[in-house]
Amino acid sequence: MRIIAGTKRGMTIRAPKGMDTRPTLDRVKESLFGIIQFDIAGRTVLDLFAGSGNLGLEALSRGAEHAVFNDMGRESTAAIRANIEKLGFESKSIVYSLDYRAAIQAAARAGLRFGLVFLDPPYKAELLENTLLLLRETGVLAPGCLIIAEHAHALPPETPAGFILRDRRKYGDAAISIFKEETGT
Repeated sequence: MRIIAGTKRGMTIRAPKGMDTRPTLDRVKESLFGIIQFDIAGRTVLDLFAGSGNLGLEALSRGAEHAVFNDMGRESTAAIRANIEKLGFESKSIVYSLDYRAAIQAAARAGLRFGLVFLDPPYKAELLENTLLLLRETGVLAPGCLIIAEHAHALPPETPAGFILRDRRKYGDAAISIFKEETGT
């Protein structure tokens, strides 16, 4: 895996060992970041089911101000920390190794508000709708926040009340859905 663009363009990053993670393919990542390229600079990012930290690190390389990474897996957390250090993003990063619900609660207690959220849970876990609702309920979404969810194309998440589906793209068996909170305007 590598960083595609920005200040760390071309640098490789480490993937966790084992079969517990499914890294976002470079073609999917490249397309995704083309879609959101004007929505990254200066934002605080949450990479919730981070794996290697691939998406949050790409956002930092492209101008995001700060990133919070979370993954429960020991190998994933070690890979995220190693990648942050290799890229020199220690001062811009926080790493949690918690259940996703506990990570969202910890971010809320810390007063964090995110302008960009990446959700890439295990496809069959069907966590996306509940995660979106918890993000909204805890108040961690900044105005105008974009939530990018990677999922199996055959299992698209429902759009929960209070959100709008801004875009959905298919990439073979994978797909991404981009959500935004409804604002009433």
